[in-house]
Amino acid sequence: MASARRVVQAGIAAMAIGLTGWGGFELFRPAYEGGAGIAYGAAHAPLRGTDVEFHIWYPAEPGGKRVRVGGNGVFHGTPAGRRAPHRAGRFPAIVISHGAGGNAGQFGWIAEKLAEAGFVVLLPNHPGTTTGNASAQAAVRVWERPGDVTAVLDEVTGHPDRYPFVDPDRMAALGFSAGGYTAMALSGARGDPDRLQRFCDAGDHGMSDCAFLAQFGIDLHKMDLSPAGQDLRDPRFSTAVIVDPGIVSTLTQDSLSEIAVPMMVANLGDENLVPQGVYTRQAAEQIPGADYVVIPDATHFSFLAECTPKGAAILKDEGEPDPLCDDAGGRSRAAILAELAQRILAFFNDHL
Repeated sequence: MASARRVVQAGIAAMAIGLTGWGGFELFRPAYEGGAGIAYGAAHAPLRGTDVEFHIWYPAEPGGKRVRVGGNGVFHGTPAGRRAPHRAGRFPAIVISHGAGGNAGQFGWIAEKLAEAGFVVLLPNHPGTTTGNASAQAAVRVWERPGDVTAVLDEVTGHPDRYPFVDPDRMAALGFSAGGYTAMALSGARGDPDRLQRFCDAGDHGMSDCAFLAQFGIDLHKMDLSPAGQDLRDPRFSTAVIVDPGIVSTLTQDSLSEIAVPMMVANLGDENLVPQGVYTRQAAEQIPGADYVVIPDATHFSFLAECTPKGAAILKDEGEPDPLCDDAGGRSRAAILAELAQRILAFFNDHL
């Protein structure tokens, strides 16, 4: 539910491309010379009764064709190698869970760096809360998201012939916003359904979530939110990084105190300016051994990819209520993302 917002339509017009023309386009793509390959998969999610599509970034040798992942009129994309040969060996895997209304392609900036550093990165597109496939009703059903991740892990670990480069004994979670909640739930955090029902009673917590729900007539008091109290832990995760997690105030202290995996919890921006809806110091203090860090000069949306020069204007024209391209000042988004990447890489290198 955190950071649920109207889906960003990046101003891209669909273009009909003939099969012959597309084949020629692929044929003349430049060769890829980097170290991050990209592939795509799908996993059946029993809770949803449908498939969850996911991106796979992996440590690669030069080869294949150079593609750009996630780019559009608003956000810069990231280069990767389609059909690039994977490096020899098996590598630890990190699952990245996006925020509500986001998508896997927004996190190429960190997936590329992780893959080049020797990690496999799995990025599911959560049905119902993904760009182009999102609704207010689905955003409330936060307990469905951890099941998506478990389904992806089942697919990858259950088919080693398809994913020979994945080490099933070294797995980590990385989540942002609603994905931050997802990664915490996978690590053992449980929600309090009563707190979740009251989440919007006292205002918007400095975020647009409750306004988004109200716009579509969602009344949390009229919904059965009892599934939010489930234990959704996946024991295959041995560590996690959490960034500006959503609905963190609804998590129970008992469940936080029982989390047994090393965890880094980050807030974006000066601590006194972090929106209450994602402010995480108190929760981090309940988690044994958790590292709590703040990233100065950032805002909640500074975890998204760099915006194009016209990105902010496109969002304004489309009526997007959240300032997805704005940072807090003092540093560019490129500098903020560089610090985040350094911290995340260092943490996973230490714990995987």
